[in-house]
Amino acid sequence: MAEKSCRILISGGTGEIVEKKSRFIATVRPVKSEEEAVSFIEEIKKKYWDARHNCSAFVVGRRGELTRCSDDGEPGGTAGRPMLEVLLNEEICNIAVVVTRYFGGVLLGTGGLVRAYTQAVKEGLAHCVTGIERLGHEILLESDYTDIGRIQYILGQKGIAPLESEYTDRVKLTLLVSAEQSPVLRQELVEATGGRIKWEKNREYYFIDREGGNAYGTDQGD
Repeated sequence: MAEKSCRILISGGTGEIVEKKSRFIATVRPVKSEEEAVSFIEEIKKKYWDARHNCSAFVVGRRGELTRCSDDGEPGGTAGRPMLEVLLNEEICNIAVVVTRYFGGVLLGTGGLVRAYTQAVKEGLAHCVTGIERLGHEILLESDYTDIGRIQYILGQKGIAPLESEYTDRVKLTLLVSAEQSPVLRQELVEATGGRIKWEKNREYYFIDREGGNAYGTDQGD
């Protein structure tokens, strides 16, 4: 059974807000394991060693199987948990964030802290690049020249550009199609061509959907 699509960070980022003279610096980074998340948190704590607090949260796993958060000395539930809720609401997996606070001398109160840490994480995410990691099928599609117009029209409607094209006695197209889309597309093409196409799945691998193109990921085999 194919794993579900997962929203991920393509690249991390940093954002900052100021609330009643306190600086909140959010550093966001992609992570693939609890160990990597913990190492990242320690790295940021060393970088901002002179800050009052370095609160953290992370989500690991394609289904968010592992979550952790820390208030790092702030009143319980005012920092780590609100930060984690932002990540969960954004449905981003394999992500960690540390919000560093330089105290400005004015107490914010419980509600003020929750709002500040929540807003800081959102500001950090605004400086990140995200994408959807999907399980894809590499498809070899073969057809007669009489059907290629119909095929190209359907592919164009779905925004699928062939990875490779070969025109000999028959037309051969290599496609990258998401696992969710594959059976529907196959059925449409079969109906449009009266069953004359040849459809062969070469392999499966993860790819990242993002604006401006695809970045290809881990090969998953046949």
